[in-house]
Amino acid sequence: MRDATTTTVLSRSSTPSQNPEPAAPRAFAATLSAQALDALPWQLLRPGFCLKVLHGGDREDDTRALLLRLEPGTVVSRHRHGGEVHALNLRGSRRILETGEVIGPGGYVHEPAGNVDSWEAVGDEPVEIFLTVRGAIEALGEGGEVVARTTTPSITAEWWAFLARRLTDR
Repeated sequence: MRDATTTTVLSRSSTPSQNPEPAAPRAFAATLSAQALDALPWQLLRPGFCLKVLHGGDREDDTRALLLRLEPGTVVSRHRHGGEVHALNLRGSRRILETGEVIGPGGYVHEPAGNVDSWEAVGDEPVEIFLTVRGAIEALGEGGEVVARTTTPSITAEWWAFLARRLTDR
């Protein structure tokens, strides 16, 4: 019997043959209960902006799954997506600054690769968003120049370092 926070790992393996093929890649399935998700700490990236990494990776083309939490009035500055993003507002609202569109609880946004946008948490409560991100996100300066870049490996490494610091601070 599994407890509520057990991670399940499933794998496929190749079968032996006269002409052996390379081993099939392993497929991993991980599950987290609501209790385990709640127990994960929020990593403060800057005032008003926190995240939890639910799934990361060590390759730039790996997709990351994140929970974001932004306090009202917090702005996500202009940035470009190197791959597609799927975002579902779990609670709270945000406004896309380029269009003025407000995305409320239960609202979904798809951003294709190459999309450039910025947005702000609006209303009286924090906005929490579940999203999957593939590829780099490049923060853009006023002239459109890249001023910072994050990838699945960089976000994953920062997350693990954050967790390690929390464990050693106890």
